[in-house]
Formats: sequence, structure tokens, C-alpha cells
Amino acid sequence: MREVRGQIEGDQTIDDRYTLWGSIGGNVRVVEGGRFYLRGSIYGNLTVEDGGRVHIFGNLQGTLTVKKGAKVVHSGVIGGNIVNSGGRVHIEMISRVHGAVK
Repeated sequence: MREVRGQIEGDQTIDDRYTLWGSIGGNVRVVEGGRFYLRGSIYGNLTVEDGGRVHIFGNLQGTLTVKKGAKVVHSGVIGGNIVNSGGRVHIEMISRVHGAVK
């Protein structure tokens, strides 16, 4: 498992086990085989593709897009929308979504 602390600039693609304690300034894609634990912040959009798994404990400023075959557990704060395109999304009671859930 990879743990990252600090600030990362630019778009990222995640295809392995990854825990973010810092922040990413850009868009993030989680592809097949990716297991992403967001404990920090993303200043961009998050897209979870087929075979990707995400657990959001921290903050996402943009839109969360969940594609067919992806799974997401949301326990944090999302500043934009959640767009479910056929995946599985679990939104916990303690979480917040400032946009719409589609």
C-alpha cells in the first residue's frame, strides 16, 4: 500500500492501493485494480472506473463520477455533484454533499 502525504500537483491515475493524507490539485481517475482511500483533499474531479474502489473520508471539491462496475463509500464532504453511471455508491449518514446526487 502506498501512503502519500503532502501536496501533489496535476492529474493522477490510481491503479493500486493508495492512501492520500495530503492534497491533490487536479483530477483523479481510479481504474481497475485501484483501491483509493481519500483522507485528505482533492481540488478537482474524481472518476471511479470499472474495477476501481474508493472510500472518501476527506474532502472532494469537484464532482464524483462512478462508472459501471465501480464501488464508492462516501463518509466525507463532496463540494460538487455525485453522478452514478451504473456503479455502486454508499452514502453514509455523517457525510455531506453540497451538490446533487444523480
